[in-house]
Amino acid sequence: MTDLETFRSETRAWLEENCPAEMRKPARGDDDICWGGRNVVFQSDAQKQWLEVMAERGWTVPDWPTEYGGGGLSRQEAKILRTEMAKMKCRSPLNSFGIWMLGPALLKFGTEEQKKHFLPQIARGEIRWCQGYSEPGSGSDLVSLQTFGEDKGDHYEVNGSKIWTSYADKADWIFCLVRTNKEDKYQGISFMLYDMTNEGVTTKPILLISGASPFCETFFDDVKVPKSYGEGISSVVGEFNRGWDVAKYLLGHEREMISGMGGDGGTASLGAGFKDVMASEPVLRAQMALFDVDGLAFRSHSERFMDEWKSGTGHPAYSNLMKYIGTELNKSRHELVMAMGGSDALEWESEASKGGSKARNWLRTKANSIEGGTSEVMLNVVSKRILEMPGG
Repeated sequence: MTDLETFRSETRAWLEENCPAEMRKPARGDDDICWGGRNVVFQSDAQKQWLEVMAERGWTVPDWPTEYGGGGLSRQEAKILRTEMAKMKCRSPLNSFGIWMLGPALLKFGTEEQKKHFLPQIARGEIRWCQGYSEPGSGSDLVSLQTFGEDKGDHYEVNGSKIWTSYADKADWIFCLVRTNKEDKYQGISFMLYDMTNEGVTTKPILLISGASPFCETFFDDVKVPKSYGEGISSVVGEFNRGWDVAKYLLGHEREMISGMGGDGGTASLGAGFKDVMASEPVLRAQMALFDVDGLAFRSHSERFMDEWKSGTGHPAYSNLMKYIGTELNKSRHELVMAMGGSDALEWESEASKGGSKARNWLRTKANSIEGGTSEVMLNVVSKRILEMPGG
């Protein structure tokens, strides 16, 4: 305990010294969030500085091994770092599907050569990834995917399409589920990594009712995916034709990531931001208080879930429950924000409303019930695998 207390005080002092004041203020929108990548455009010197000092220390991925660009922290130390950053309102230095999803999959299934090649680039924010999972006819039934990779000797020729590929138009690389055996539904999928600048890769943005969207359609027309990117660096993660094993593991991390929106990344009370309104609205005040209690309970439960997840002792299906609860909480949060804002919250475009941020964010949450696995599918998994209820 003394060692952890020392680590906490040293971490707090380091953050005070190294986190720029600008990076202790909320991001002004998606363009103000650092996603890294080879085409990154920093919004300020402070944003660039914050990424560089955190990456140098390995704290963009604090619990990854140091040999792969991480901080080598224990679970307890990583939790302390997250807590101290939240207390000081430090922004995340880097948002990354590579950190949240691909990285854990590589750590578990990747070869040593793949880990040493890709993970440090992810940790330093030098490569931006997107996820190629869902297809127009393969969403909840993902194993029915049809994007096909034909063996052409030194490369695979990939044809097909993906949908709901978040930020595909901005990504450098894609981690993609590709059918490589048409005879076996489950043992005929491979997990491939390839560059989005390859000839034959095109993207088309998909707009949502919020007026903006990170989602894209992604098309592959005779895309040549090399079998190797150098000595021992295969483009396939895990065993060939056994990509479904990798995909299922990664989905658990994706759902854990999505569930995090329920905690809103901090400990602040939602009701604290609407004190004036709450004084004259007793019903809304009660609803806000109930939400704050639920939010605190969820954050506490999330800590336990993360400890069990990192240690490998948690139920393998528990991420489905966390995803469902987290997204329901996030939708409730924005419903209450809209209710508290009254008619002003419906404003769509003015500078005073920050471009209608309340209304647009509220509309965006409607997708939470679909992305990363629909709520209906999550509840089915919970009932069958956690509660062990009989199937219909």
